[in-house]
Amino acid sequence: QVQLVESGGALVQPGGSLRLSCTASSATLHYYAVGWFRRTPEKEREVVACISASARTTNYADSVRRRFTITRLSDNTAVYLNMKYLKPEDTAIYFCATDPGLMCSASNFSYSPTTFGSWGQGTQVTVVS
Repeated sequence: QVQLVESGGALVQPGGSLRLSCTASSATLHYYAVGWFRRTPEKEREVVACISASARTTNYADSVRRRFTITRLSDNTAVYLNMKYLKPEDTAIYFCATDPGLMCSASNFSYSPTTFGSWGQGTQVTVVS
C-alpha cells in the first residue's frame, strides 16, 4: 500500500483559495486513481474529486464543480486539489486516498469502500468570515 500525506489546509475567508497537496511517501501513485474526500460533522465521507491513473479523466462532485481542480504530477509523486471561491460549507477535513473501490472514469464516478484503501491523515480546511 502506498502511504499518503496531505498538507495545505488552512483557515481562509469566503471567496478565498487554497491548494491541498497529497504526497506519496512510499512508492508512487503511478497505478492508482486518486480521490480527494472530505469529512464534516454532518457527513462522514464525501468524495469531492478524483483523477484517473492516466490523468486523462477527472470528476467532481456537483458541490465543487468549476471551483475545485484536481491535478497530478507527471512523475506520480503528488496529487493536488486547487480550491477557489471557497464557501463556509467547504469547511471540512480533507483526505486523499487510493482505493480499488474508487471509480474514476468518464462513465463512472463513485466510491464503495474496500479494505485495500490507503488514506492520509487529513488536513483541515476552515472557511469563515
